[in-house]
Amino acid sequence: MAKAPRRGPYICGIDAALDVVSGKWKGLILWELDTHRVRRFAELRRALPGVSEKMLTQHLREMEEDGLVYRDVHAEVPPRVEYSLTEHGRTLNQALGALGAWGAERMRREGSEAVDVAETPPPLAGGSVAGNGRVRAG
Repeated sequence: MAKAPRRGPYICGIDAALDVVSGKWKGLILWELDTHRVRRFAELRRALPGVSEKMLTQHLREMEEDGLVYRDVHAEVPPRVEYSLTEHGRTLNQALGALGAWGAERMRREGSEAVDVAETPPPLAGGSVAGNGRVRAG
């Protein structure tokens, strides 16, 4: 049975924010869509090693319900579905920049390695820090 989305009451702003980004893959989906602007389902799945089709679908649906992701269905044969961030999703991704910087510092301090994901472009000049500690445009 799927967990019903919370709509408050919340204890604080962090509680409300974590309600929207809870789940292992949501932060990475935000990062991937912010980096590439538009992604098809298969592209997202390839970019997130270890995510199952079921979990990716579930997270994308929840993020669409929360107003973070826009799902664009093209009437073609076969159908083409593309995902992109809404303005609300972009502002959340920017807000997570400080958390990404904190995580990158933790990785450095503990000597943890980052996973090298194929198709990830080099960092862009300026912008926010991604969840993996890379700087990119926001």
